[in-house]
Amino acid sequence: MESFEDEKLYFNYTFVLEDGTSKSFTIDLDPDTLDIQVEHSTFPDWTRLEVSQCPNCPLTKEVTPYCPIALNMKHITEFFSGLFSYELADVTIVTPDRIYKKRVAIQDSLSSLMGIVMVTSGCPVLDKLRPMVRNHLPFASIKENLFRVISMYFMAQYMRSRKSLKPDWTLEGLADIYDEIKIVNQTFCERLGRLFEKDANLNAIVILNCLAEFASLSIKQNLLEDFESIFSAYLNE
Repeated sequence: MESFEDEKLYFNYTFVLEDGTSKSFTIDLDPDTLDIQVEHSTFPDWTRLEVSQCPNCPLTKEVTPYCPIALNMKHITEFFSGLFSYELADVTIVTPDRIYKKRVAIQDSLSSLMGIVMVTSGCPVLDKLRPMVRNHLPFASIKENLFRVISMYFMAQYMRSRKSLKPDWTLEGLADIYDEIKIVNQTFCERLGRLFEKDANLNAIVILNCLAEFASLSIKQNLLEDFESIFSAYLNE
């Protein structure tokens, strides 16, 4: 049986703008760790760790002089810096397993691309969402994202229990994780806001933050009953 380590894992996003401009971004990932594979030749000042460093960031500039997210995101943000979030694009996403295509506002597909980079770059806060990249779902709805993240979290708790670590079956820990993620999203928006006048980059992060807000609210206010009906086969003795 083929293991994850034997797989090639990548996501190729191609944007064709309304003026005919085409741009592709390929995100290569280590199939075992899901670390993003990027070589850097430039290190812009705005990517330094201390520039709008997140208040909950455990990294230090002495050990990590550059924000790992900003450094891995720079080529993406530079391309979209002159675009508005509402502009349309024909987007094609190629993965080892399938192809997705959709005509969509730039912000909706850009947030999906940025999400991959953000959780695979080595940010200690966003690392908790890294397992979701294995089964990345472009253009996902809010409910699809909620279902996927809860499924991922419960699998993590099962793995913790197998290693004799205390699991969390209440989702309280997931709500706490999203509270920390919201801080990262909001602070990264501040970092980008210093650079770009047009809003494609900013609104893509705002969408990610809205997903975090929805997930956090759903968990804290116990708004998951909508999923109960599809689990009826499991709820009878």
